[in-house]
Amino acid sequence: MNSNQMAGGVRKAPENFVRGGDVGTVFAEARAGRRTFIRNAFAAAAAGAAAGTAIAQNARNVGEGDPNILELPAHSKGLGQPVAVEGYGKPSKYEANVQRRQSPGLTQTRQASVSFAPLQSLFGIVTPSGLHFERHHQGWWDIDPSRHRLMINGMVKTNKVFTMDELMRLPSVSRFHFIECGANTGMEWGNVAVPTVQYTHGMISCSEFTGVPLITLLEMAGADLKKARFILAEGADGSSMTRTIPVELITSGEVLVAYGQNGEMLRPEQGYPLRLVVPGVQGVSWVKYLRRIEVGDQPYATKDEAVHYIDLMPDGQHRQYTSIQECKSVVTTPSGGQMLLDKGFYNITGLAWSGRGKVKRVDVSVDGGRNWRTARLEGPVLSKCLTRFNIDWVWDGKPALIQSRAMDDTGYVQPTYQQNRAVRGTRSIYHNNSIQSWALREDGEVVNVQLA
Repeated sequence: MNSNQMAGGVRKAPENFVRGGDVGTVFAEARAGRRTFIRNAFAAAAAGAAAGTAIAQNARNVGEGDPNILELPAHSKGLGQPVAVEGYGKPSKYEANVQRRQSPGLTQTRQASVSFAPLQSLFGIVTPSGLHFERHHQGWWDIDPSRHRLMINGMVKTNKVFTMDELMRLPSVSRFHFIECGANTGMEWGNVAVPTVQYTHGMISCSEFTGVPLITLLEMAGADLKKARFILAEGADGSSMTRTIPVELITSGEVLVAYGQNGEMLRPEQGYPLRLVVPGVQGVSWVKYLRRIEVGDQPYATKDEAVHYIDLMPDGQHRQYTSIQECKSVVTTPSGGQMLLDKGFYNITGLAWSGRGKVKRVDVSVDGGRNWRTARLEGPVLSKCLTRFNIDWVWDGKPALIQSRAMDDTGYVQPTYQQNRAVRGTRSIYHNNSIQSWALREDGEVVNVQLA
C-alpha cells in the first residue's frame, strides 16, 4: 500500500487533487472518417513496433511458432460437456472474478448491506440478474408466492387484495429501465475517492422489467385519481420500507408492479415475488416485496423519507422528496484500477442515463475538460434507461484526464463537482451526478481523481 492509500484500498481525494491545466492535450481529433482513423491508428502502432512494441512483435510472429495456433487444443479434439446437470446456466470459470462486491469503506452488517455491480466488466446496457447491485435494509427473503398478497386501499371505491396468480393473469408489459440508489457516488461528496468504477458508480443496474402498470390496478379499485395526489408503497420485509410516490408518475402508465426481470421471475434479493418499478426515481422508491398500496392526498413523511434519503444543504436545511435521478454518465473503460499495457488505439466506453428521459448526447474529454468530443451512442437509446457510449482514441503514452459529460433530451447538462458543490455543499450523501475524472498515468495505471 502506498502513501496515497488507506486500509481497504480507499483513496483520500485531497491527496489526488490535480488541476486540469496540469495535463496537456493528449489527443488530436482525426479529420478523416472513422474507418480511416482506426486504420491509421493501427498502422501507427505497427510502425512503432519496429522499436519493439508488444503489438508489433505479436503481429510479426502470428503463425510463427505460436503453439496456440499450430497445435490443436484439447477442446478441438474431444467431446465437450453435456447439458448442465444443475439445470441453470452459470458463467465460465474464467469469469469468476466478475462479481458483485461490498465496499471496503462502508460498514456492513448481515441485514443492512450494499453490493456493487461490476460496471467495468459489463457490455451493452443490460445488467445480468446475478450481477445486479443489491441494497437491503433488513436483509432479503425468499417469499412463498402462493401466500403473498398485494393490498390496495385508501382513496378507492373498493379495497382490493390480489394474489400473485391474479396479478399474472392481467395484461402485462415489459420495459427496459435503470435503477440507481440515491446514494450512488455518495462517498465522493466528502472528498473520498474510492478506487474503481464498481465502487464509485456500481449502485446502478439496468434490466427488462415485466409486470402490470400500477394505474391498471388503481383503476380496478376505483381510485379517485382526480383528488388523489400521492400513493404510499409498502414492502413486506422486516424494515417495512414505505415510500411516497406522486400520482402524476403513475397516471403516465410508467410505474409497474413487476414480477419479472430479464425474462425470468425476480430474484429474491430483488424483491421476489413482487416489487414496484418507478422509472427515473431513486431505487429506494422501487419498493421490494411489495404488499400494500395506499392512495392519499398528501405526502406520508414516513421514516424512510423524513429521516433517511434526504439531502443536507449548506445552510443546514434538509431537502426532502428529491427522488429524480438527474442526468449522469461515467467512463467504465479505461477506469480506476485498470492498466493500459501499451500506447496506441483504444475504445473509450461508458454508460449514461437520465431520470427525466432519454440521453441526447455524451461528450468525452481526455484533457480534464479543456476539449470535448462527441461520442457515439450505441442503440437502443431508451427513456430512463442506460445508454452505452463509445469513442475512438489513440493514447500517446502521456498522462491524460478522462471524463464524460452527458446531456438529456430536456437540455440538462451533467455538472462538474465545482458546480454541484456551489449549490449543494460537501456534506450531502445523495444524488451526486457530478462529472467523474480518471487520471491515466504514463505507466498505464488509471486512478480516481477529482479536479480542483
